[in-house]
Amino acid sequence: MTTKRELLPLSTGVSLETAIVCPPPGSHPTRAVFCLHPWSWLGGCMDDPVTRSIVKLFARHDFYAVYYNSRGVGKSTGYPSFTGRQEGEDLQALVQQFLQQEPDITAVTIVGYSYGSLIATLHPALTSVKTSYVLLSYPLSPRGLLTLFHSRVYSTALDDLLCQSHANVLVIYGEQDNFTSRSKYDVWARSLRKTSEGKAKLEVVSVAGADHFWRSSSARTTLKRTLENWLCCTL
Repeated sequence: MTTKRELLPLSTGVSLETAIVCPPPGSHPTRAVFCLHPWSWLGGCMDDPVTRSIVKLFARHDFYAVYYNSRGVGKSTGYPSFTGRQEGEDLQALVQQFLQQEPDITAVTIVGYSYGSLIATLHPALTSVKTSYVLLSYPLSPRGLLTLFHSRVYSTALDDLLCQSHANVLVIYGEQDNFTSRSKYDVWARSLRKTSEGKAKLEVVSVAGADHFWRSSSARTTLKRTLENWLCCTL
């Protein structure tokens, strides 16, 4: 595998510091994953260890693995927004640009970690390409504060995804999350299942002993196993 790192101009007017892990020559990959990092205002960036571990996992399964610094982070141009809407537009532009360059791609997975999971839900499910989502440590309780009180925008975006019959969504959270209680997550999970019933394919996994940052080795191991099982069974 080789990694190509570049400052990629987008149609939204910004250039994003982007890394693409390419499968070995001759493997003819047809799948791509886009990994979104935590909130930049608290230091989130493309080199976040959880994000990088997810990139490596997907790359081992012959995905093009794309990860990047959002606007205003690292070498990426522009300024971070307070609502996240511009970051959502950047994501859509990045995905479309990549698909134009790699026309053999038939499946796209968008993985958002923490704040990145909010931005991931702003990307609509594609009709011509199978679209899947992994929402890791979705910041349910602080969602309003992280989006300048635009929480409804994100709850509606997620509900819209779950109403799409061709969408595939995996939600993973730790039962000892630092910002959202297990009871609140569990209630939310029940509402997601109700919304998706008969529509999108949804799987919700709670991990005992895991916090928001997936610090413990056992939590990381369970996260890896969960992702690999999901990949084998659904993609």
